[in-house]
Order: sequence, then C-alpha cells, then structure tokens
Amino acid sequence: MRNKILEKQPQIKKKDIQLIIYDFDGVMTNNKVIIDQNGEESVIVNRSDGLAISLLRKMGIKQIIISTEENKVVQRRAEKLKIPCMNGIKNKLSTLKKYFQKNNIPKENIIYVGNDINDFEIMKFVAFPVAPSDAHKDIKKIAKLVTKSKGGDGVIRELLDIFMEEKL
Repeated sequence: MRNKILEKQPQIKKKDIQLIIYDFDGVMTNNKVIIDQNGEESVIVNRSDGLAISLLRKMGIKQIIISTEENKVVQRRAEKLKIPCMNGIKNKLSTLKKYFQKNNIPKENIIYVGNDINDFEIMKFVAFPVAPSDAHKDIKKIAKLVTKSKGGDGVIRELLDIFMEEKL
C-alpha cells in the first residue's frame, strides 16, 4: 500500500478542497535546525514541495503556512512560495477558526498537514488531517492520511501526486 489511509473514516474529494494548511517544521523541513556561530538559524527545505505548492495553486487550491515558530525563516519561505504565512502562533485552532470564518471556508473543505502535538487540536477539527510518516505517534493516529514521505522529504509533493491520481 502506497499510503496508509485509515479505514472507517470518510474520504474527501479533490473537487471539495478549498484550502490546505501546512505546519512548517516537521512538514516542510525535517524538523531540524542549523545554528551558525552568530546564532542565525537555517533549515533545509525540499524544492519538490515548492513545485507542488505552485501546481496546487494553479489548481485553484488556497494554501497557507501556520507555525508556532517565530524565526523569520518561516516567513521567508512563505514569501518565496507566494503563500500566506502566520508564524509565532500559540493557539493554532483559535487562529484558524477566525481565518476560516473570515474567508468563508467550511472545515469540511480543509486539509491540514501537521506532525506534532501542537497540531493535534486543529487536526481533529478539520475534515482531512494529514501527517508525514515520521510524525508523533498521536498525530499519526488521528491522521486520515499518513504519507510515505518524512517531513522535509517531499510530503507536499506526495500529497500533490495523490491529488493527481485521484486517490483521496
């Protein structure tokens, strides 16, 4: 089986997706940080995820990054990807509920890709939670899709491929 899709849970149709929300660290990165001698942080991202985000945008699917991380590297990546970013967010669920209401997007039309316990509440809230294969065990339990890819190794690209194959 290419991906683990948990049984007994409703599937979501590609045509119904209006928004994909990504956590940053552990989804777009391998959850590691490089700190130089000046204290500046750097991360490694996967270019295939960047291409996937561009293609998903061309399909008309809105995307945003939401992260508890306060480092400017998150914002810089979002700018390069041309997607909105909310970083330094302490309560993701509260913040996203306001975003959904403001943008008139029902939770049934949202995918959330997250990897750790700070994503738990929002993943339980949205229609279709997705987790990388190296996500925290509690996150993988509630995910409707656990990717074959680990965080930073093309999770978003894999999600795009699943969209293209109509396997959601």
